[in-house]
Amino acid sequence: MSMTESEIMRLIKEVLPDAAVELKDLRGDGDYFEAYVESRAFVGKTRVQQHQMVYAALQGRVGGVLRSLSLSTAIPQKA
Repeated sequence: MSMTESEIMRLIKEVLPDAAVELKDLRGDGDYFEAYVESRAFVGKTRVQQHQMVYAALQGRVGGVLRSLSLSTAIPQKA
């Protein structure tokens, strides 16, 4: 099984509606993605907490349906 970019985007946006999300399917097979997520919800959170928020939004799919996710997170410049 694999996931589409739109599925990943939808799940993240449901939890982080203000997020700017950039996705790249690294192999073109829907299993290995690179993601950049920027959200005001990350203000005051450690990098680990930010990543946990994104992983929680993906509802346990990372490591299963979504085999791998290389994740970068950031707070918007004008947060």
